Amino acid sequence: MKTLLPVATALLLFATNVFAATGGGVRVEVKDDRGQPVADAVSSLVPLDTRPVLTPPAEPVVIEQVGEEFTPYVTPVLVGTRVAFPNNDRVQHHVYSLSSTKTFELPLYRGSVHDPVVFDLPGIVSLGCNIHDWMAAYVVVLATPHFAKTGGDGTSLIASLPPGRYRLEVWHPRLAAAIDREVVVAPEDPATQVIAITLRPDRRIRRAPEAHSGGYP
Repeated sequence: MKTLLPVATALLLFATNVFAATGGGVRVEVKDDRGQPVADAVSSLVPLDTRPVLTPPAEPVVIEQVGEEFTPYVTPVLVGTRVAFPNNDRVQHHVYSLSSTKTFELPLYRGSVHDPVVFDLPGIVSLGCNIHDWMAAYVVVLATPHFAKTGGDGTSLIASLPPGRYRLEVWHPRLAAAIDREVVVAPEDPATQVIAITLRPDRRIRRAPEAHSGGYP
């Protein structure tokens, strides 16, 4: 008999906090239906009253391959950011993406032989390895400099925000429905809102122990 996988429900709590007379911040807390923290949820704030200045970092962001996995699993970046994919395993990997936001491939390699990839359009990019089916990761390319990702404690903070109206967007690999709503950041008017979100079951391919060929435990 087929076993139905449970669907996890999460609570997203975000509060605008006063950090200075000219700005504020948004704190995001994500928990599942058992009250456990949810990592890798990306929150972004798009200004509605001004045009954000988009200045990609001078140095590339790094997504490494180690233990035959991508690390980190989710990486938010500003549009125009270069991302390097060093292979620190003792086996070769073939990194690729078929996503419409960014289609590319880095043929079989070890080390850092390939140039960083420029993510020049906003959207979600799914990563994979042609050799190891279980390897998966995501690059979240954003057209705003105001973003953060929840850590192991399920919280993140977007700080140093000019006062004004913003569109809050939240993304997670297992998010069943998009989170998109307007929030107002005001120096003297902190606000708290609670949003219920539903997470789909985690359907990532699980690697069998004998499939691990990189010499790691």
